[in-house]
Amino acid sequence: MNNACIGIFDSGFGGLTVMRAVIETLPKENLIYFGDTARLPYGEKSAEAIQKFSLENAEFLQSLGIKILVVACNTACSVAMDLLKQTFSIPIIGTIDPAVEYLKGKIKDGAIVVLGTRRTIQSGVYQQKLKEQFPKNETIAIVCPLFVPLVEEGFSEHKLAELAAWEYLHPFQDKKIDAVLLACTHYPLLHVALQKMLGEGILLVDPGIACANSIYNLLHDAALLNNNVGKPDYKFYVSDDPHKFRKIGQVFLQSPMADVELISLSDYTHLCGH
Repeated sequence: MNNACIGIFDSGFGGLTVMRAVIETLPKENLIYFGDTARLPYGEKSAEAIQKFSLENAEFLQSLGIKILVVACNTACSVAMDLLKQTFSIPIIGTIDPAVEYLKGKIKDGAIVVLGTRRTIQSGVYQQKLKEQFPKNETIAIVCPLFVPLVEEGFSEHKLAELAAWEYLHPFQDKKIDAVLLACTHYPLLHVALQKMLGEGILLVDPGIACANSIYNLLHDAALLNNNVGKPDYKFYVSDDPHKFRKIGQVFLQSPMADVELISLSDYTHLCGH
């Protein structure tokens, strides 16, 4: 199992920022990435739809013999994580718990801001977990629907990104803020605009980096790290438009991307009766 792949899924492109963090933290590991591009974005979908999609995505990756499943989608983590853990026996890691854990020892008495999609914020999962871990800190949750299309259209470092950041954050300029959680995998690409709006003294937390550290710890403790010295294998699958995925995905991955294979989930999803 040491040579088996780490499986990662997301609704589309954003999870590639998590994959990038995994590559940096675990450079010897073989990785498989699935982007459910036929059904993105998840952020505006119902909880029931996202749970269905997540089960199908996980079953596809499990069919490829992965050793650990990474849910690189904050929206899916917010509504489907418990169901996935009940359904599958392989280890599963998401983005929410590692991000909250990462804040320990790094904040004082200021507020913690969560920026996310509508579904992630409405689920209240981040807010609940932050309240449990940091009961004395105020939690401010902000829905930021403009951020994803800005990133995907290539406006991450454009004046438009700065305007959107100002629109969402300026009502809280007088708040004492310690940290901002980027609760969507697209948002790390807006780091420059967000830091400019917030100021250098505020910690921006990329859940992908925290997630990658958790994956390392889990594989290390289970003696499942890949110690091969050969070049790792990266495979990419999507449910729609591989050409577009490769073109945009390279921006998220910040490196050239191998061939992207188009698959039909209906060929793999037997578990849920689809």
